[in-house]
Amino acid sequence: MPGRRRRQRAAAQRRPRPYTSSVSRGKLRIYLGAAPGVGKTFAMLNEGRRRAERGTDVVAAYVETHGRPSTAAQIGDLEVVPRRMYEYRGTVLEELDLDAVLARRPAVALVDELAHTNAPGTRHPKRWEDVQTMLEAGIDVITTVNVQHLESLNDVVERITGVRQAETVPDWVVRDADQVELVDMTPEALRRRMAHGNIYGPDKVDAALANYFRVGNLSALRELALLWV
Repeated sequence: MPGRRRRQRAAAQRRPRPYTSSVSRGKLRIYLGAAPGVGKTFAMLNEGRRRAERGTDVVAAYVETHGRPSTAAQIGDLEVVPRRMYEYRGTVLEELDLDAVLARRPAVALVDELAHTNAPGTRHPKRWEDVQTMLEAGIDVITTVNVQHLESLNDVVERITGVRQAETVPDWVVRDADQVELVDMTPEALRRRMAHGNIYGPDKVDAALANYFRVGNLSALRELALLWV
């Protein structure tokens, strides 16, 4: 389709040139999920802790627990890089402190929510651009993203769910990753997790189950995710 071809050409034009610095480029590992709540952050933190236990220098550069105690507990003894605060329209926003991570120069940085849009005033508009900068500095990055945030799937996801995603990641970022691992869960299991309050707060559960988290939606999103691994 013409619109899709135009978007693909534009994405290719934005793609950075191959890295040529004397510093070896870091490796990128992505935990991909079909929907929120499948356990991507949990998997990322578990891997970070395993690497740290083997002696690798690992930092939690940005972890979004969404207020889930079980997820926060997975941070364990990992060093956490303090977030940087930005004031925007009277609200203080917390963001990944890219400069602090680069100054710290860990072997591995854990960075949640690859598709996140940064606050005005940050070095880059998008978190995936922060990750690219870390990789160029020789830092390995482990990150997370849901399939609905992949740029080329934006129209498809909107047709499936009725929701257009404002935050997207260019396809090449995921395709160029050294490893992409699917964090899989059946729609029924994910709905049970939602019903038990393990994803959203009690005030949002019923609406989520009746809309975005319908079995048909989750099944279709899962099919899309399986195509990427």
